[in-house]
Amino acid sequence: MLKSQDLFANSAASLAHTPLAERLRPRTLDDVVGQAHLLGPGKPLRVAFDSGRPHSMIFWGPPGVGKTTLARLMADGFDAQFLAMSAVLGGVKDIRDAVVAAQVAQGQGRRTILFVDEVHRFNKAQQDAFLPYVESGLFTFIGATTENPSFEVNSALLSRARVYVLESISQQDLLSLIGRAMAIINAPAQDQGAPLVFDPEAQAQLAAWADGDARRLINAVEVVAESARNAQRELIDSEWLETSLSQNLRRFDKGGDAFYDQISALHKAVRGSDPDASLYWFARMLDGGVDPRYLSRRIVRMAVEDIGLADPRATELALNGADIYERLGSPEGELALAQAVVYLACAAKSNAVYNAYKAAKAYAQQHGSAPVPMHLRNAPTKLMKELGHGKAYRYAHDEPHGYAAGVQYFPDGLRAQFYRPTDRGLEGKIADKLAFLRDLDKQNKS
Repeated sequence: MLKSQDLFANSAASLAHTPLAERLRPRTLDDVVGQAHLLGPGKPLRVAFDSGRPHSMIFWGPPGVGKTTLARLMADGFDAQFLAMSAVLGGVKDIRDAVVAAQVAQGQGRRTILFVDEVHRFNKAQQDAFLPYVESGLFTFIGATTENPSFEVNSALLSRARVYVLESISQQDLLSLIGRAMAIINAPAQDQGAPLVFDPEAQAQLAAWADGDARRLINAVEVVAESARNAQRELIDSEWLETSLSQNLRRFDKGGDAFYDQISALHKAVRGSDPDASLYWFARMLDGGVDPRYLSRRIVRMAVEDIGLADPRATELALNGADIYERLGSPEGELALAQAVVYLACAAKSNAVYNAYKAAKAYAQQHGSAPVPMHLRNAPTKLMKELGHGKAYRYAHDEPHGYAAGVQYFPDGLRAQFYRPTDRGLEGKIADKLAFLRDLDKQNKS
Protein backbone atom coordinates (compact mmCIF):
# COMPACT_ATOMS: atom_id res chain seq x y z
CA MET A 1 0.00 0.00 0.00
CA LEU A 2 1.34 3.46 -0.94
CA LYS A 3 1.81 6.03 1.76
CA SER A 4 0.20 9.47 1.41
CA GLN A 5 3.54 11.15 0.61
CA ASP A 6 4.10 8.57 -2.17
CA LEU A 7 0.74 9.46 -3.65
CA PHE A 8 1.65 13.13 -3.50
CA ALA A 9 5.02 12.48 -5.13
CA ASN A 10 3.40 10.49 -7.93
CA SER A 11 0.84 13.24 -8.44
CA ALA A 12 3.55 15.90 -8.59
CA ALA A 13 5.59 13.83 -11.01
CA SER A 14 2.55 13.32 -13.22
CA LEU A 15 1.85 17.06 -13.19
CA ALA A 16 5.45 17.83 -14.09
CA HIS A 17 5.11 15.71 -17.25
CA THR A 18 1.85 17.39 -18.25
CA PRO A 19 2.47 19.82 -21.14
CA LEU A 20 2.75 23.40 -19.99
CA ALA A 21 -0.07 24.45 -22.33
CA GLU A 22 -2.44 22.08 -20.54
CA ARG A 23 -1.36 23.29 -17.10
CA LEU A 24 -1.93 26.89 -18.25
CA ARG A 25 -5.31 26.18 -19.84
CA PRO A 26 -7.85 28.64 -18.37
CA ARG A 27 -10.44 27.14 -16.03
CA THR A 28 -12.65 30.24 -15.93
CA LEU A 29 -13.29 33.24 -18.17
CA ASP A 30 -11.24 35.40 -15.81
CA ASP A 31 -8.21 33.20 -16.54
CA VAL A 32 -8.37 33.93 -20.28
CA VAL A 33 -5.59 36.17 -21.57
CA GLY A 34 -6.68 38.75 -24.14
CA GLN A 35 -10.05 39.24 -25.91
CA ALA A 36 -11.16 41.93 -23.46
CA HIS A 37 -13.37 43.37 -26.23
CA LEU A 38 -15.46 40.18 -26.00
CA LEU A 39 -14.97 39.04 -22.40
CA GLY A 40 -14.89 42.27 -20.40
CA PRO A 41 -17.88 43.31 -18.23
CA GLY A 42 -20.91 43.87 -20.41
CA LYS A 43 -19.13 42.62 -23.54
CA PRO A 44 -20.86 40.17 -25.92
CA LEU A 45 -19.29 36.84 -24.94
CA ARG A 46 -19.34 37.67 -21.23
CA VAL A 47 -23.06 38.43 -21.53
CA ALA A 48 -23.61 35.15 -23.40
CA PHE A 49 -21.86 33.21 -20.62
CA ASP A 50 -23.71 35.03 -17.85
CA SER A 51 -27.10 34.62 -19.51
CA GLY A 52 -27.14 30.84 -19.08
CA ARG A 53 -28.50 30.51 -22.62
CA PRO A 54 -25.87 29.28 -25.10
CA HIS A 55 -26.26 30.14 -28.76
CA SER A 56 -24.51 28.95 -31.91
CA MET A 57 -21.48 30.98 -32.85
CA ILE A 58 -18.37 31.15 -35.00
CA PHE A 59 -15.00 32.24 -33.62
CA TRP A 60 -12.93 33.94 -36.31
CA GLY A 61 -9.32 34.78 -35.60
CA PRO A 62 -5.65 33.86 -36.11
CA PRO A 63 -4.07 30.75 -34.56
CA GLY A 64 -3.33 30.61 -30.85
CA VAL A 65 -5.84 33.20 -29.62
CA GLY A 66 -8.14 30.92 -27.59
CA LYS A 67 -10.88 29.69 -29.92
CA THR A 68 -10.84 26.10 -28.61
CA THR A 69 -10.38 27.25 -25.02
CA LEU A 70 -13.45 29.49 -25.18
CA ALA A 71 -15.54 26.67 -26.60
CA ARG A 72 -14.45 24.36 -23.77
CA LEU A 73 -15.18 27.03 -21.17
CA MET A 74 -18.63 27.49 -22.62
CA ALA A 75 -19.32 23.77 -22.26
CA ASP A 76 -18.12 23.86 -18.65
CA GLY A 77 -20.11 27.00 -17.92
CA PHE A 78 -23.36 25.46 -19.17
CA ASP A 79 -22.61 21.97 -17.82
CA ALA A 80 -22.90 20.69 -21.36
CA GLN A 81 -21.37 17.70 -23.10
CA PHE A 82 -18.42 18.89 -25.19
CA LEU A 83 -17.90 17.22 -28.55
CA ALA A 84 -15.02 18.32 -30.76
CA MET A 85 -14.10 17.51 -34.33
CA SER A 86 -11.64 18.83 -36.87
CA ALA A 87 -12.94 19.68 -40.32
CA VAL A 88 -9.52 18.69 -41.68
CA LEU A 89 -9.89 15.08 -40.52
CA GLY A 90 -13.65 14.72 -40.05
CA GLY A 91 -16.45 13.93 -42.44
CA VAL A 92 -20.17 13.20 -42.63
CA LYS A 93 -19.75 10.03 -40.51
CA ASP A 94 -18.26 12.11 -37.68
CA ILE A 95 -21.23 14.46 -37.89
CA ARG A 96 -23.63 11.49 -37.63
CA ASP A 97 -21.71 10.16 -34.61
CA ALA A 98 -21.94 13.57 -32.97
CA VAL A 99 -25.68 13.67 -33.59
CA VAL A 100 -26.12 10.28 -31.90
CA ALA A 101 -24.04 11.36 -28.90
CA ALA A 102 -26.05 14.59 -28.63
CA GLN A 103 -29.33 12.64 -28.76
CA VAL A 104 -28.16 10.40 -25.93
CA ALA A 105 -27.20 13.43 -23.84
CA GLN A 106 -30.52 15.08 -24.62
CA GLY A 107 -32.33 11.97 -23.37
CA GLN A 108 -30.44 12.40 -20.10
CA GLY A 109 -31.49 16.05 -19.87
CA ARG A 110 -28.08 17.44 -20.77
CA ARG A 111 -27.06 19.96 -23.39
CA THR A 112 -24.37 19.38 -26.02
CA ILE A 113 -21.90 21.82 -27.50
CA LEU A 114 -20.42 20.66 -30.80
CA PHE A 115 -17.13 22.38 -31.60
CA VAL A 116 -15.84 22.19 -35.17
CA ASP A 117 -12.29 23.41 -35.64
CA GLU A 118 -11.36 24.89 -39.04
CA VAL A 119 -15.01 24.73 -40.08
CA HIS A 120 -14.14 26.46 -43.37
CA ARG A 121 -12.55 23.18 -44.48
CA PHE A 122 -15.97 21.48 -44.63
CA ASN A 123 -17.64 21.65 -48.04
CA LYS A 124 -21.18 22.98 -48.55
CA ALA A 125 -22.86 19.59 -48.11
CA GLN A 126 -21.00 18.94 -44.87
CA GLN A 127 -21.85 22.37 -43.50
CA ASP A 128 -25.49 21.94 -44.51
CA ALA A 129 -25.60 18.69 -42.53
CA PHE A 130 -25.49 20.71 -39.30
CA LEU A 131 -28.47 22.91 -40.10
CA PRO A 132 -31.45 20.76 -39.01
CA TYR A 133 -29.79 19.94 -35.68
CA VAL A 134 -28.84 23.55 -35.01
CA GLU A 135 -32.42 24.63 -35.76
CA SER A 136 -33.94 21.90 -33.58
CA GLY A 137 -31.66 22.79 -30.69
CA LEU A 138 -30.16 19.30 -30.46
CA PHE A 139 -26.77 20.91 -30.00
CA THR A 140 -25.20 24.34 -29.84
CA PHE A 141 -22.82 24.71 -32.76
CA ILE A 142 -19.48 26.49 -32.31
CA GLY A 143 -17.20 26.78 -35.32
CA ALA A 144 -13.63 28.04 -35.35
CA THR A 145 -11.94 29.46 -38.41
CA THR A 146 -8.90 31.45 -39.43
CA GLU A 147 -10.65 32.39 -42.68
CA ASN A 148 -13.19 35.13 -43.26
CA PRO A 149 -16.52 33.34 -42.60
CA SER A 150 -18.28 35.64 -45.06
CA PHE A 151 -16.44 33.80 -47.85
CA GLU A 152 -15.89 30.34 -46.36
CA VAL A 153 -19.03 29.49 -44.34
CA ASN A 154 -22.37 28.80 -45.99
CA SER A 155 -24.81 31.69 -45.68
CA ALA A 156 -27.47 29.36 -44.23
CA LEU A 157 -25.18 28.25 -41.40
CA LEU A 158 -23.77 31.75 -41.00
CA SER A 159 -27.24 33.20 -40.52
CA ARG A 160 -27.86 30.84 -37.60
CA ALA A 161 -24.62 31.63 -35.77
CA ARG A 162 -23.22 34.82 -34.34
CA VAL A 163 -19.68 35.67 -35.47
CA TYR A 164 -17.17 36.74 -32.83
CA VAL A 165 -13.87 38.18 -34.07
CA LEU A 166 -10.92 37.19 -31.88
CA GLU A 167 -7.82 39.35 -31.96
CA SER A 168 -4.13 38.47 -31.80
CA ILE A 169 -2.87 38.48 -28.24
CA SER A 170 -1.30 41.83 -27.39
CA GLN A 171 2.34 42.21 -26.43
CA GLN A 172 1.34 43.14 -22.86
CA ASP A 173 -0.90 40.08 -22.50
CA LEU A 174 1.84 37.83 -23.88
CA LEU A 175 4.22 39.21 -21.25
CA SER A 176 1.61 38.45 -18.60
CA LEU A 177 1.35 34.91 -19.96
CA ILE A 178 5.13 34.48 -19.65
CA GLY A 179 4.78 35.40 -15.98
CA ARG A 180 2.06 32.80 -15.46
CA ALA A 181 4.08 30.16 -17.25
CA MET A 182 7.19 30.82 -15.18
CA ALA A 183 5.18 30.68 -11.95
CA ILE A 184 4.11 27.15 -12.88
CA ILE A 185 7.57 26.11 -14.06
CA ASN A 186 9.13 27.45 -10.87
CA ALA A 187 6.53 25.87 -8.58
CA PRO A 188 8.26 24.02 -5.69
CA ALA A 189 9.38 20.50 -6.49
CA GLN A 190 11.88 18.20 -4.85
CA ASP A 191 14.06 17.76 -7.92
CA GLN A 192 14.12 21.41 -8.94
CA GLY A 193 16.95 23.85 -8.31
CA ALA A 194 16.89 27.64 -8.12
CA PRO A 195 14.02 29.38 -9.94
CA LEU A 196 14.45 30.31 -13.58
CA VAL A 197 14.27 34.00 -14.46
CA PHE A 198 13.60 35.66 -17.83
CA ASP A 199 15.17 39.11 -17.96
CA PRO A 200 12.90 41.89 -19.32
CA GLU A 201 14.66 42.10 -22.69
CA ALA A 202 14.32 38.35 -23.25
CA GLN A 203 10.64 38.49 -22.32
CA ALA A 204 10.01 41.31 -24.79
CA GLN A 205 11.93 39.45 -27.51
CA LEU A 206 9.98 36.24 -26.92
CA ALA A 207 6.64 38.04 -26.91
CA ALA A 208 7.51 39.75 -30.20
CA TRP A 209 8.61 36.43 -31.68
CA ALA A 210 5.27 34.81 -30.75
CA ASP A 211 3.53 37.42 -32.92
CA GLY A 212 0.20 37.35 -31.09
CA ASP A 213 0.01 33.54 -30.84
CA ALA A 214 -0.35 32.41 -27.21
CA ARG A 215 0.09 28.73 -28.04
CA ARG A 216 3.33 29.45 -29.84
CA LEU A 217 4.55 31.49 -26.89
CA ILE A 218 3.76 28.79 -24.32
CA ASN A 219 5.51 26.11 -26.36
CA ALA A 220 8.55 28.36 -26.69
CA VAL A 221 8.67 29.10 -22.95
CA GLU A 222 8.53 25.37 -22.20
CA VAL A 223 11.33 24.54 -24.64
CA VAL A 224 13.57 27.38 -23.47
CA ALA A 225 12.99 26.61 -19.80
CA GLU A 226 13.82 22.93 -20.30
CA SER A 227 16.95 23.90 -22.20
CA ALA A 228 18.02 26.24 -19.38
CA ARG A 229 17.44 23.51 -16.75
CA ASN A 230 19.53 21.06 -18.73
CA ALA A 231 22.31 23.64 -18.97
CA GLN A 232 21.97 24.39 -15.23
CA ARG A 233 21.32 27.99 -16.08
CA GLU A 234 19.15 30.24 -13.89
CA LEU A 235 19.00 33.45 -15.95
CA ILE A 236 17.48 33.46 -19.42
CA ASP A 237 18.75 36.58 -21.15
CA SER A 238 18.33 37.73 -24.74
CA GLU A 239 21.46 35.97 -25.98
CA TRP A 240 20.57 32.65 -24.37
CA LEU A 241 16.99 32.92 -25.63
CA GLU A 242 18.09 33.34 -29.23
CA THR A 243 20.52 30.43 -28.95
CA SER A 244 17.90 28.21 -27.37
CA LEU A 245 15.25 29.10 -29.93
CA SER A 246 17.54 28.39 -32.85
CA GLN A 247 18.56 25.03 -31.38
CA ASN A 248 15.24 23.72 -30.16
CA LEU A 249 12.13 25.18 -31.75
CA ARG A 250 10.49 23.83 -34.86
CA ARG A 251 12.50 24.54 -37.97
CA PHE A 252 10.63 25.45 -41.10
CA ASP A 253 13.19 24.34 -43.63
CA LYS A 254 14.74 21.02 -44.55
CA GLY A 255 18.28 22.31 -44.07
CA GLY A 256 17.87 23.02 -40.37
CA ASP A 257 18.06 26.81 -40.01
CA ALA A 258 15.71 28.31 -37.44
CA PHE A 259 12.47 30.00 -38.32
CA TYR A 260 13.48 33.15 -36.46
CA ASP A 261 16.64 33.46 -38.55
CA GLN A 262 14.75 32.93 -41.80
CA ILE A 263 12.19 35.67 -41.22
CA SER A 264 15.09 37.95 -40.29
CA ALA A 265 16.82 37.04 -43.56
CA LEU A 266 13.65 37.74 -45.57
CA HIS A 267 13.15 41.12 -43.94
CA LYS A 268 16.78 42.13 -44.43
CA ALA A 269 16.80 40.99 -48.07
CA VAL A 270 13.75 43.16 -48.77
CA ARG A 271 15.33 46.08 -46.90
CA GLY A 272 18.51 45.49 -48.89
CA SER A 273 16.61 45.74 -52.21
CA ASP A 274 17.48 42.22 -53.40
CA PRO A 275 14.32 40.78 -55.02
CA ASP A 276 15.94 37.42 -55.81
CA ALA A 277 17.13 36.74 -52.27
CA SER A 278 13.80 37.99 -50.95
CA LEU A 279 11.92 35.50 -53.14
CA TYR A 280 14.29 32.73 -52.09
CA TRP A 281 13.63 33.21 -48.36
CA PHE A 282 9.90 33.62 -49.01
CA ALA A 283 9.73 30.39 -51.03
CA ARG A 284 11.96 28.51 -48.60
CA MET A 285 9.73 29.34 -45.63
CA LEU A 286 6.59 28.33 -47.54
CA ASP A 287 8.26 25.09 -48.59
CA GLY A 288 9.04 24.35 -44.96
CA GLY A 289 5.43 24.82 -43.83
CA VAL A 290 5.20 28.35 -42.42
CA ASP A 291 1.69 29.83 -42.32
CA PRO A 292 1.37 32.22 -45.32
CA ARG A 293 -0.76 34.52 -43.14
CA TYR A 294 2.18 35.05 -40.83
CA LEU A 295 4.28 36.02 -43.85
CA SER A 296 1.56 38.36 -45.11
CA ARG A 297 1.57 40.21 -41.79
CA ARG A 298 5.36 40.52 -41.88
CA ILE A 299 5.23 41.78 -45.48
CA VAL A 300 2.84 44.57 -44.46
CA ARG A 301 5.19 45.44 -41.60
CA MET A 302 8.12 45.66 -44.04
CA ALA A 303 6.14 48.06 -46.22
CA VAL A 304 5.40 50.52 -43.42
CA GLU A 305 8.70 50.13 -41.56
CA ASP A 306 11.28 50.13 -44.38
CA ILE A 307 9.55 51.84 -47.32
CA GLY A 308 6.93 54.15 -45.86
CA LEU A 309 6.30 57.35 -47.76
CA ALA A 310 9.16 56.78 -50.17
CA ASP A 311 6.59 54.65 -52.03
CA PRO A 312 3.12 54.51 -50.40
CA ARG A 313 2.01 52.03 -53.06
CA ALA A 314 4.11 49.41 -51.28
CA THR A 315 1.74 49.33 -48.30
CA GLU A 316 -1.26 49.18 -50.62
CA LEU A 317 0.25 46.29 -52.58
CA ALA A 318 1.16 44.42 -49.39
CA LEU A 319 -2.39 44.78 -48.06
CA ASN A 320 -3.80 43.72 -51.42
CA GLY A 321 -1.59 40.63 -51.38
CA ALA A 322 -2.82 39.68 -47.90
CA ASP A 323 -6.44 40.18 -48.99
CA ILE A 324 -5.99 38.18 -52.20
CA TYR A 325 -4.48 35.31 -50.22
CA GLU A 326 -7.52 35.30 -47.91
CA ARG A 327 -9.79 35.07 -50.95
CA LEU A 328 -7.87 32.46 -52.94
CA GLY A 329 -5.97 30.46 -50.33
CA SER A 330 -3.04 28.24 -51.27
CA PRO A 331 -1.36 27.89 -53.67
CA GLU A 332 -2.84 30.62 -55.89
CA GLY A 333 -2.88 33.29 -53.20
CA GLU A 334 0.81 32.84 -52.52
CA LEU A 335 1.61 34.38 -55.89
CA ALA A 336 0.06 37.66 -54.73
CA LEU A 337 2.31 37.60 -51.66
CA ALA A 338 5.32 36.85 -53.86
CA GLN A 339 4.40 39.83 -56.04
CA ALA A 340 4.30 42.04 -52.96
CA VAL A 341 7.70 40.74 -51.82
CA VAL A 342 9.30 41.58 -55.18
CA TYR A 343 7.72 45.04 -55.30
CA LEU A 344 8.86 45.86 -51.77
CA ALA A 345 12.40 44.72 -52.54
CA CYS A 346 12.54 46.94 -55.63
CA ALA A 347 10.83 49.97 -54.05
CA ALA A 348 12.59 53.08 -52.75
CA LYS A 349 13.42 52.68 -49.06
CA SER A 350 12.82 54.98 -46.12
CA ASN A 351 12.47 54.46 -42.38
CA ALA A 352 11.86 58.18 -41.80
CA VAL A 353 8.28 57.73 -40.57
CA TYR A 354 9.31 54.78 -38.41
CA ASN A 355 11.99 56.90 -36.73
CA ALA A 356 9.70 59.93 -36.51
CA TYR A 357 6.97 57.94 -34.76
CA LYS A 358 9.40 56.57 -32.16
CA ALA A 359 10.78 60.05 -31.52
CA ALA A 360 7.29 61.61 -31.28
CA LYS A 361 6.16 58.89 -28.87
CA ALA A 362 9.14 59.51 -26.59
CA TYR A 363 8.59 63.29 -26.79
CA ALA A 364 4.89 62.99 -25.89
CA GLN A 365 5.71 60.80 -22.90
CA GLN A 366 8.39 63.23 -21.76
CA HIS A 367 6.19 66.33 -21.85
CA GLY A 368 2.97 64.83 -20.50
CA SER A 369 -0.46 66.42 -20.97
CA ALA A 370 0.42 69.84 -22.35
CA PRO A 371 -2.81 71.82 -22.95
CA VAL A 372 -4.15 72.32 -26.46
CA PRO A 373 -3.63 75.94 -27.63
CA MET A 374 -6.85 77.99 -27.65
CA HIS A 375 -6.80 78.57 -31.42
CA LEU A 376 -6.78 74.79 -32.04
CA ARG A 377 -9.58 73.89 -29.64
CA ASN A 378 -12.99 72.71 -30.79
CA ALA A 379 -15.84 75.19 -30.39
CA PRO A 380 -19.17 73.48 -31.09
CA THR A 381 -21.16 75.61 -28.58
CA LYS A 382 -21.67 79.31 -27.94
CA LEU A 383 -20.12 79.05 -24.48
CA MET A 384 -16.94 77.51 -25.85
CA LYS A 385 -16.66 80.30 -28.42
CA GLU A 386 -17.13 82.89 -25.66
CA LEU A 387 -14.33 81.21 -23.73
CA GLY A 388 -12.04 81.71 -26.71
CA HIS A 389 -12.00 78.20 -28.13
CA GLY A 390 -10.97 78.33 -31.77
CA LYS A 391 -10.35 82.09 -31.67
CA ALA A 392 -7.90 83.35 -34.28
CA TYR A 393 -7.78 79.98 -36.00
CA ARG A 394 -6.68 80.37 -39.62
CA TYR A 395 -8.36 78.03 -42.12
CA ALA A 396 -5.50 76.68 -44.26
CA HIS A 397 -7.64 76.23 -47.38
CA ASP A 398 -8.27 79.98 -47.55
CA GLU A 399 -4.57 80.88 -47.32
CA PRO A 400 -2.05 81.25 -50.18
CA HIS A 401 -0.65 77.86 -51.20
CA GLY A 402 -3.26 76.26 -48.90
CA TYR A 403 -0.92 76.88 -45.95
CA ALA A 404 -1.35 79.15 -42.91
CA ALA A 405 2.26 80.30 -42.63
CA GLY A 406 3.58 80.89 -39.15
CA VAL A 407 0.80 79.10 -37.26
CA GLN A 408 1.96 77.02 -34.28
CA TYR A 409 0.28 73.61 -33.97
CA PHE A 410 2.28 72.33 -31.00
CA PRO A 411 1.27 73.10 -27.40
CA ASP A 412 2.65 76.43 -26.17
CA GLY A 413 6.35 76.23 -25.42
CA LEU A 414 6.91 72.99 -27.30
CA ARG A 415 8.48 72.54 -30.71
CA ALA A 416 10.27 69.62 -32.32
CA GLN A 417 11.04 68.07 -35.68
CA PHE A 418 10.48 64.32 -35.81
CA TYR A 419 9.95 63.60 -39.49
CA ARG A 420 13.06 64.03 -41.62
CA PRO A 421 12.20 62.76 -45.11
CA THR A 422 14.86 61.16 -47.26
CA ASP A 423 15.61 62.18 -50.82
CA ARG A 424 14.43 58.80 -52.14
CA GLY A 425 11.27 58.15 -54.14
CA LEU A 426 8.17 60.21 -53.33
CA GLU A 427 9.78 61.30 -50.08
CA GLY A 428 12.18 63.47 -52.06
CA LYS A 429 9.20 65.52 -53.26
CA ILE A 430 7.79 65.60 -49.73
CA ALA A 431 11.12 66.96 -48.50
CA ASP A 432 11.01 69.71 -51.15
CA LYS A 433 7.47 70.70 -50.16
CA LEU A 434 8.28 70.84 -46.45
CA ALA A 435 11.34 73.01 -47.19
CA PHE A 436 9.10 75.37 -49.20
CA LEU A 437 6.58 75.60 -46.33
CA ARG A 438 9.31 76.33 -43.81
CA ASP A 439 10.51 79.19 -46.01
CA LEU A 440 6.95 80.58 -45.90
CA ASP A 441 7.05 80.35 -42.09
CA LYS A 442 10.31 82.33 -42.02
CA GLN A 443 8.87 85.00 -44.33
CA ASN A 444 5.81 85.29 -42.10
CA LYS A 445 7.99 85.99 -39.05
CA SER A 446 10.17 88.58 -40.77
